[in-house]
Amino acid sequence: MAEDGAIPLAGEGYAPIGICFGAALLLWLASRTSRGGASTALFTLAIVLLALGVFFVNFFRDPRRTTPRGSNLVISPADGTIVALEAEADEPRFLERPATKISIFMSPLNVHVNRAPIEGDVVRVSYNPGKFLPAFAEKASLDNEQNAVLMRGGDGREVLFIQIAGLIARRIVCRVRAGDHLARGQRMGMIKLGSRVDVFVPGRFAPNVKNGDRVVAGETVLGVLS
Repeated sequence: MAEDGAIPLAGEGYAPIGICFGAALLLWLASRTSRGGASTALFTLAIVLLALGVFFVNFFRDPRRTTPRGSNLVISPADGTIVALEAEADEPRFLERPATKISIFMSPLNVHVNRAPIEGDVVRVSYNPGKFLPAFAEKASLDNEQNAVLMRGGDGREVLFIQIAGLIARRIVCRVRAGDHLARGQRMGMIKLGSRVDVFVPGRFAPNVKNGDRVVAGETVLGVLS
Protein backbone atom coordinates (compact mmCIF):
# COMPACT_ATOMS: atom_id res chain seq x y z
CA MET A 1 0.00 0.00 0.00
CA ALA A 2 1.55 3.31 -1.06
CA GLU A 3 1.15 6.31 1.21
CA ASP A 4 -0.29 9.64 0.19
CA GLY A 5 0.84 12.96 1.63
CA ALA A 6 4.01 11.63 3.23
CA ILE A 7 6.04 14.33 4.93
CA PRO A 8 9.84 14.43 4.72
CA LEU A 9 10.42 15.05 8.44
CA ALA A 10 8.78 13.88 11.64
CA GLY A 11 7.07 16.77 13.43
CA GLU A 12 9.28 16.35 16.50
CA GLY A 13 12.30 17.31 14.41
CA TYR A 14 11.34 20.83 13.40
CA ALA A 15 12.24 22.47 16.74
CA PRO A 16 15.78 21.05 17.18
CA ILE A 17 16.56 21.51 13.47
CA GLY A 18 15.34 25.11 13.53
CA ILE A 19 17.23 25.91 16.72
CA CYS A 20 20.51 24.48 15.38
CA PHE A 21 20.33 26.19 12.00
CA GLY A 22 19.09 29.48 13.49
CA ALA A 23 21.81 29.55 16.14
CA ALA A 24 24.45 28.60 13.54
CA LEU A 25 23.37 31.55 11.37
CA LEU A 26 23.49 33.99 14.28
CA LEU A 27 26.93 32.78 15.37
CA TRP A 28 28.25 33.01 11.81
CA LEU A 29 26.98 36.60 11.54
CA ALA A 30 28.55 37.40 14.90
CA SER A 31 31.86 35.91 13.75
CA ARG A 32 31.84 38.27 10.74
CA THR A 33 31.75 41.31 13.02
CA SER A 34 34.31 39.98 15.52
CA ARG A 35 38.08 39.86 15.35
CA GLY A 36 40.87 37.47 16.22
CA GLY A 37 40.21 34.53 18.52
CA ALA A 38 36.61 35.51 19.20
CA SER A 39 35.79 35.40 15.50
CA THR A 40 37.41 31.98 15.13
CA ALA A 41 35.60 30.59 18.18
CA LEU A 42 32.23 31.87 17.00
CA PHE A 43 32.77 30.51 13.50
CA THR A 44 33.83 27.09 14.87
CA LEU A 45 30.75 26.91 17.08
CA ALA A 46 28.57 27.86 14.12
CA ILE A 47 30.04 24.96 12.12
CA VAL A 48 29.41 22.56 15.02
CA LEU A 49 25.76 23.65 15.27
CA LEU A 50 25.35 23.42 11.52
CA ALA A 51 26.67 19.85 11.59
CA LEU A 52 24.32 19.03 14.46
CA GLY A 53 21.41 20.45 12.48
CA VAL A 54 22.32 18.24 9.50
CA PHE A 55 22.46 15.23 11.86
CA PHE A 56 18.96 16.06 13.13
CA VAL A 57 17.64 16.36 9.57
CA ASN A 58 18.95 12.85 8.91
CA PHE A 59 17.65 11.51 12.22
CA PHE A 60 14.13 12.95 11.96
CA ARG A 61 13.61 12.10 8.29
CA ASP A 62 10.31 10.40 7.59
CA PRO A 63 10.51 8.87 4.10
CA ARG A 64 7.58 7.55 2.15
CA ARG A 65 7.07 3.79 2.44
CA THR A 66 5.13 1.23 0.39
CA THR A 67 3.57 -1.45 2.62
CA PRO A 68 3.07 -4.97 1.18
CA ARG A 69 -0.50 -6.25 0.90
CA GLY A 70 -1.66 -9.35 2.74
CA SER A 71 -3.87 -9.69 5.81
CA ASN A 72 -1.61 -12.36 7.33
CA LEU A 73 1.62 -10.36 7.09
CA VAL A 74 3.43 -8.88 10.08
CA ILE A 75 5.44 -5.85 8.96
CA SER A 76 8.47 -4.39 10.69
CA PRO A 77 7.50 -1.47 12.96
CA ALA A 78 11.05 -0.07 12.88
CA ASP A 79 14.11 0.46 10.71
CA GLY A 80 17.23 -1.29 11.97
CA THR A 81 18.94 -4.64 12.46
CA ILE A 82 17.52 -7.87 13.88
CA VAL A 83 19.48 -8.55 17.07
CA ALA A 84 17.33 -11.33 18.57
CA LEU A 85 14.90 -13.94 17.27
CA GLU A 86 13.35 -16.33 19.76
CA ALA A 87 10.64 -18.86 18.90
CA GLU A 88 9.16 -19.44 22.36
CA ALA A 89 9.82 -16.29 24.36
CA ASP A 90 7.92 -15.78 27.60
CA GLU A 91 5.76 -12.64 27.64
CA PRO A 92 3.94 -12.55 31.01
CA ARG A 93 3.09 -8.85 31.18
CA PHE A 94 0.66 -8.32 28.30
CA LEU A 95 0.15 -11.49 26.25
CA GLU A 96 0.56 -13.82 29.23
CA ARG A 97 1.72 -16.65 26.97
CA PRO A 98 4.76 -17.63 24.92
CA ALA A 99 5.31 -15.85 21.62
CA THR A 100 7.84 -15.45 18.83
CA LYS A 101 10.04 -12.51 19.78
CA ILE A 102 11.85 -10.36 17.22
CA SER A 103 14.10 -7.55 18.48
CA ILE A 104 15.14 -4.68 16.20
CA PHE A 105 18.04 -2.38 17.14
CA MET A 106 17.79 1.15 15.75
CA SER A 107 21.09 3.02 15.47
CA PRO A 108 21.19 6.85 15.47
CA LEU A 109 21.57 6.68 11.67
CA ASN A 110 18.30 4.79 11.14
CA VAL A 111 14.89 6.34 10.54
CA HIS A 112 13.24 6.40 13.97
CA VAL A 113 9.58 6.72 12.99
CA ASN A 114 7.67 3.63 14.14
CA ARG A 115 4.79 2.03 12.24
CA ALA A 116 1.99 -0.43 12.98
CA PRO A 117 3.00 -4.04 12.21
CA ILE A 118 -0.55 -5.20 11.41
CA GLU A 119 -3.92 -3.69 10.62
CA GLY A 120 -6.22 -3.73 13.61
CA ASP A 121 -7.37 -2.10 16.81
CA VAL A 122 -5.15 -0.83 19.60
CA VAL A 123 -6.17 -2.84 22.65
CA ARG A 124 -3.76 -1.38 25.19
CA VAL A 125 -1.00 1.21 25.47
CA SER A 126 1.24 0.99 28.52
CA TYR A 127 4.13 3.36 29.28
CA ASN A 128 6.79 2.38 31.81
CA PRO A 129 9.65 4.66 32.97
CA GLY A 130 12.98 2.95 33.51
CA LYS A 131 16.73 2.89 32.91
CA PHE A 132 18.71 3.87 29.81
CA LEU A 133 20.93 0.88 29.10
CA PRO A 134 22.36 0.46 25.57
CA ALA A 135 19.41 -0.57 23.37
CA PHE A 136 21.26 -3.55 21.85
CA ALA A 137 21.68 -5.15 25.29
CA GLU A 138 19.18 -7.93 26.07
CA LYS A 139 18.64 -6.48 29.56
CA ALA A 140 17.23 -3.33 27.92
CA SER A 141 14.05 -5.25 27.06
CA LEU A 142 13.24 -5.51 30.76
CA ASP A 143 14.87 -2.53 32.45
CA ASN A 144 14.72 0.44 30.06
CA GLU A 145 12.10 3.11 29.62
CA GLN A 146 9.50 1.60 27.30
CA ASN A 147 6.04 1.87 25.80
CA ALA A 148 4.04 -1.24 24.92
CA VAL A 149 1.30 -1.28 22.27
CA LEU A 150 -0.95 -4.32 22.03
CA MET A 151 -2.92 -4.65 18.77
CA ARG A 152 -5.64 -7.09 17.69
CA GLY A 153 -6.29 -7.83 14.04
CA GLY A 154 -9.67 -8.47 12.42
CA ASP A 155 -9.16 -12.23 12.84
CA GLY A 156 -8.60 -11.83 16.57
CA ARG A 157 -4.84 -12.43 16.43
CA GLU A 158 -2.83 -10.20 18.74
CA VAL A 159 0.59 -8.66 18.13
CA LEU A 160 2.54 -6.78 20.79
CA PHE A 161 5.33 -4.34 20.03
CA ILE A 162 7.35 -2.44 22.60
CA GLN A 163 9.23 0.81 22.00
CA ILE A 164 12.35 0.74 24.17
CA ALA A 165 14.54 3.76 24.85
CA GLY A 166 18.30 3.38 24.47
CA LEU A 167 21.41 4.84 26.06
CA ILE A 168 20.88 8.27 24.47
CA ALA A 169 17.14 8.27 23.78
CA ARG A 170 15.16 9.68 26.68
CA ARG A 171 11.82 10.29 25.11
CA ILE A 172 9.41 7.85 23.54
CA VAL A 173 6.70 9.34 21.33
CA CYS A 174 3.45 7.37 20.97
CA ARG A 175 0.55 8.98 19.09
CA VAL A 176 -2.01 6.19 19.51
CA ARG A 177 -4.27 5.09 22.32
CA ALA A 178 -6.60 2.20 23.12
CA GLY A 179 -9.53 2.07 20.72
CA ASP A 180 -7.67 3.51 17.71
CA HIS A 181 -7.78 1.56 14.45
CA LEU A 182 -4.48 1.48 12.57
CA ALA A 183 -3.67 0.48 9.02
CA ARG A 184 -0.69 -1.81 8.49
CA GLY A 185 2.38 0.42 8.13
CA GLN A 186 0.68 3.51 9.57
CA ARG A 187 2.91 5.88 11.54
CA MET A 188 2.26 5.59 15.28
CA GLY A 189 5.20 7.31 16.96
CA MET A 190 8.98 7.35 17.24
CA ILE A 191 11.90 6.95 19.63
CA LYS A 192 14.55 9.65 19.78
CA LEU A 193 18.28 9.02 19.36
CA GLY A 194 19.06 5.31 19.41
CA SER A 195 16.63 2.67 20.54
CA ARG A 196 15.06 -0.75 20.11
CA VAL A 197 11.68 -2.28 19.26
CA ASP A 198 10.62 -5.76 20.42
CA VAL A 199 7.82 -7.52 18.54
CA PHE A 200 5.92 -10.46 20.08
CA VAL A 201 3.69 -12.67 17.94
CA PRO A 202 1.83 -15.46 19.77
CA GLY A 203 0.44 -18.53 18.02
CA ARG A 204 1.47 -19.99 14.70
CA PHE A 205 3.88 -17.66 12.95
CA ALA A 206 6.53 -18.24 10.29
CA PRO A 207 9.41 -15.72 10.61
CA ASN A 208 10.78 -14.28 7.39
CA VAL A 209 13.92 -12.75 8.94
CA LYS A 210 17.00 -13.89 10.84
CA ASN A 211 19.60 -12.37 13.16
CA GLY A 212 21.67 -9.73 11.42
CA ASP A 213 19.06 -8.86 8.79
CA ARG A 214 18.40 -5.19 8.12
CA VAL A 215 14.70 -4.29 8.11
CA VAL A 216 12.68 -1.27 6.99
CA ALA A 217 9.64 0.01 8.89
CA GLY A 218 6.41 -0.35 6.96
CA GLU A 219 8.02 -2.46 4.21
CA THR A 220 9.95 -5.50 5.46
CA VAL A 221 7.84 -8.59 6.16
CA LEU A 222 8.89 -9.99 9.55
CA GLY A 223 6.79 -13.10 9.05
CA VAL A 224 3.48 -14.67 8.16
CA LEU A 225 0.61 -15.54 10.50
CA SER A 226 -0.81 -19.00 9.98
